[in-house]
Amino acid sequence: MAGETSDPFNTEAMLPPKPALRPALGMGDAVGDPCTEAMPNRALNLFEVVNLALCNNPQTRVVWASTRVQAAQVGVNKAGYLPGVSLSASDNRTKTGSAPSVDQRSVDVTLSYLLYDFGSRAANLENARQLLAAASATQDSTVQTVFLGAVQTYYQTQATLAALNAALESERAAKESFAAAEARYKAGSATPADKLQAQTAYSQATLNRITADGNLKNAQGSLANMLGLDANRSVLLAPANTMAMPNDFEGNINTLIEEARQRRPDLQAASAQVKAAEASADAARAAGRPTISLAASANQYNTAGVNSNGSLVGINLNVPIFSGYSTTYRVRAAEAQVDARNGQLEQLRLQVALDVWMAYQSLTTATQSLRTSADLLNSAEQSERVVLGRYKAGVGSMLDVLNAQSALASARQQRIQSTLNWNISRAALAQAMGSLDASLLQTLPDLGGQQPSESTTHTRNQ
Repeated sequence: MAGETSDPFNTEAMLPPKPALRPALGMGDAVGDPCTEAMPNRALNLFEVVNLALCNNPQTRVVWASTRVQAAQVGVNKAGYLPGVSLSASDNRTKTGSAPSVDQRSVDVTLSYLLYDFGSRAANLENARQLLAAASATQDSTVQTVFLGAVQTYYQTQATLAALNAALESERAAKESFAAAEARYKAGSATPADKLQAQTAYSQATLNRITADGNLKNAQGSLANMLGLDANRSVLLAPANTMAMPNDFEGNINTLIEEARQRRPDLQAASAQVKAAEASADAARAAGRPTISLAASANQYNTAGVNSNGSLVGINLNVPIFSGYSTTYRVRAAEAQVDARNGQLEQLRLQVALDVWMAYQSLTTATQSLRTSADLLNSAEQSERVVLGRYKAGVGSMLDVLNAQSALASARQQRIQSTLNWNISRAALAQAMGSLDASLLQTLPDLGGQQPSESTTHTRNQ
């Protein structure tokens, strides 16, 4: 019967949906199960990266299976409200001394039905339900963790790609400066020191480009790992678009903290764990109380060809009198577990406030840095053009050119890093609030910066 009835208590209906983004976007079942799709053979955007991570990352599969385990435990405890029926049969042949052998056959059918147990079954069922609620909330928390990890690896990969483009541009500028210094040296209007300084800067820019290329490959490996793939699998991302400046954001930090305490799935899981511990304590108390059950049996015996039948129907009362104080200490342990769970809940409440506070301040800092980095990059680009033009015209020194190019390279890197920090800080604040979902992806832009150049594409293909 257990094999033929897969889910008689319909516990699967208690499960949260599998981790995926499309239902959250209101696309319904019309698109089918998004986790059944194969890896797209094209460049991936942010939405696709997150969705593939939720579907394929082993963390989400583990937590989904753990939730199903807890749902099955609810079914186990519901089974305690149903009667139990067992069948036993035996066929024996006995022989004593020289007497002829005697055949003995018996068939017994027994029914037992627990009528009342002073709340033990109800407490165990409530414990299982609360543990299922905790497992479901833990699944939500894990989904948000994987979600944030996917967003971070996506933007980290885009940032390293932009950093490689910036390194290539710096290398090109250093090569141009070296060519200008060499031309002036041959014309007799520059010293050998100018040429050597330009050549040194060019070599340093080449080393920086090589390092940036290695960082990009590492980031691509981390991205593949986040998507549940081997690190050597190639994952292409859609080209990044130039990002507009962020709008001002406002929020009362006290309101944000209270909202987070209402929405954070890990806090909901901790609250369910407290209720499960309280139900476990109730079950421990009820274990020392009487039980009333209905018992019925029917049997048939055949001994040496003589048949006999019997039946029994009765009410059994079981009263525990003394169990060596085991019930007492089980209750004490269960009550202490309730205190421990309450302490963990309060600790997590404080941690939620700290998470929101730090994420909010990080986003504030990242927003200000993003605006400032835009001004820094603009002024550095203008300065580099002016200084290099003066040097080519025979006015100015190579040291001024190298300083301007170094400042421009630094400004490009700061612009890339500030953009990366802003995008990740937004997602981190959403996770701290417990509201990291598919709707955030509709407002998160791609990483700002240059489009992948032909040399970058060639490097990636290699």
